[in-house]
Amino acid sequence: MVTRLKKFLVILIAFTLLTPTAMAATKSPTPKPTAKATAKATVKATTTATASAKASTKATTTAKATKKAVVKKKVVKRKPRKKISLSPSPRPNWPLFGFKSDDGEIWAKIPTAEELIGNASNNKNLTRELGRLVDGVPVCEKYSCGAVQVASENGCTWWDITANVSDSTKAIFGTIRRTVGTSEPRQMVTVLLASQEDIAKEHIVTGINITCHHDTPDTKVPFTQYFPVEK
Repeated sequence: MVTRLKKFLVILIAFTLLTPTAMAATKSPTPKPTAKATAKATVKATTTATASAKASTKATTTAKATKKAVVKKKVVKRKPRKKISLSPSPRPNWPLFGFKSDDGEIWAKIPTAEELIGNASNNKNLTRELGRLVDGVPVCEKYSCGAVQVASENGCTWWDITANVSDSTKAIFGTIRRTVGTSEPRQMVTVLLASQEDIAKEHIVTGINITCHHDTPDTKVPFTQYFPVEK
């Protein structure tokens, strides 16, 4: 019995000595949650700082966007074009200077060489006719040529002009026929009359006959024909 009591006391003393140590070991984990909580708090603070930094960056970007929006493009106002009123060209004096007429409607003149060249400078068709090459030379440097300037009081649907090619004895070597298109009232038309007679023979163009038509042409217009006299 005494022996059992001793054993009991020994166990009780041992238990008493061991209990504070066991309790201390149990409490030691308590600071750990505090440390974790602190660590988590620190992480959150860092995250907040990062967020603030991002927010600050966005704010800067917004400020830049605002500056771009403030810039305004200059509107260039175009000056209205001035209206230019074109007055009609004055009509030439009538009858034309140097022109002659038999009936008061058809007027004609034989131009000089200088006048012919002057008219060609403003007349593409006449320039082309004078520049036409025959055997490599201009037509009027190879053949005998003449010219006439015509105009009508009322205008013409088409012109029909004939002329003779003769020598100093008035012997006729051929006939030239030219047809020309429409002309307006009082419009001057220069007509070149080119033959097929060698210029070395010194033939001249004479006996010019002019017809102003008001009807539909019965032949090709414009057209040039030369009819040599058979010998």
